[in-house]
Amino acid sequence: MIRSVATDSQPRNTFSTDVVIIGGGIAGLWLLNRLRQQGFDAIVLEKSALGSGQTIASQGIIHGGLKYALSGVLSPASSAIAAMPEHWRRCLEGQGDVDLRGCRILAPHYFMWSSGGYRSRLKTFLGSKALRGRIDALSASKYPPFFHNSDISGALYQLSDFVVDTPSLIELLAAPHRDRIFKIDADTLKASMTDSGQIKSLSVQSLTGAVQITAQRYVLCAGEGNGALLEMLGISDPSMQTRPLHMVTVRTAHPEPVYVHCIGDDFGMTPRLTVTSHPDPDHEGRWVWYVGGELAESGVRRSSEEQQAEGRRQLGEAFPWVDFGSAQWNSFLVSRAEPRLPNLQRPDTAYVNSQQNLLVTWPTKLALTPNLSDSVCAELARQQIKPQAQDFDESMSTLAACFEFPGIAKPRWDALFS
Repeated sequence: MIRSVATDSQPRNTFSTDVVIIGGGIAGLWLLNRLRQQGFDAIVLEKSALGSGQTIASQGIIHGGLKYALSGVLSPASSAIAAMPEHWRRCLEGQGDVDLRGCRILAPHYFMWSSGGYRSRLKTFLGSKALRGRIDALSASKYPPFFHNSDISGALYQLSDFVVDTPSLIELLAAPHRDRIFKIDADTLKASMTDSGQIKSLSVQSLTGAVQITAQRYVLCAGEGNGALLEMLGISDPSMQTRPLHMVTVRTAHPEPVYVHCIGDDFGMTPRLTVTSHPDPDHEGRWVWYVGGELAESGVRRSSEEQQAEGRRQLGEAFPWVDFGSAQWNSFLVSRAEPRLPNLQRPDTAYVNSQQNLLVTWPTKLALTPNLSDSVCAELARQQIKPQAQDFDESMSTLAACFEFPGIAKPRWDALFS
């Protein structure tokens, strides 16, 4: 919790930097890399393990907007995200704005499968036409191994989307800057404010006592945590909304991973099931399926037992060739945090709002993280914020000694199935 105060006693250790980023998920870490490349001295403050919120709860899909185009119309959301898979691929090749070489790729392609039902086939047909050039219908000979010998009806499409291993991604982004990423006790974090509402400094209790940090700019990248930070800073606009999901996890003995949107035969435009597969931490070569889509959205109205039963029913119906007899099931609630919009509409792009020397941000979707960093860097340039001339290395070394490194978050199923 941040407590806003007008004045504060001077802590013994006082440090100055260019940018303080609060929140060590994908948004904060990507931004840290971008700012350091541009010569800014920047630090990240994180209360938990890196990525422990929305980042680690995501399915790792870097998508190009297909699930927003099933009506056959390119919505603003599908248009905004269309270029993201290619942007990420350049980074993975070491040719983008952030070097992601070495990040583990779980699936080089994602797939979309329509059942044989009329509405399912219609939605996938309209989506394929809207995204022409970014989606390919596959013949049975080109199906991924999971669908071999499955005798599926309908059509299977290969998308430009792909899936990253989020713990690998977080570790890669954090590795070059471990001396600038600090685990803090959020209950001791305070902001000293001017009468006009500008942040003068942050203070926090460290391993060596109270520490005060001043910066040219402060950036909120804390995802769902932004809500409490804004409230304590006395900022009512922007405000935050959350979208709950009830995700299902399945530990299965099936030898092949699956990465697919299953398009339902109802009137809704959300895929019936969105399935990704992740390495089983206890059984090498085996997988934990992580299931979102409409199942997760409607599942917030179900108990854990009801949601797992519904997951078993829907997955068994979708993949009748898979033996779920020995599968282990679990489920948990997660929240997607984003800026509040009229009528709780979904934002189309990453969000950046400037409040004096504070920037409030939400990437809104994992794939839009580069878009968020672009927007923050553009806003700093518009405000003519430049790296300070002094050398921070010595003071940062002293500051790093005051805090522990937060560590990397593990997926929820690492604990659920242990």
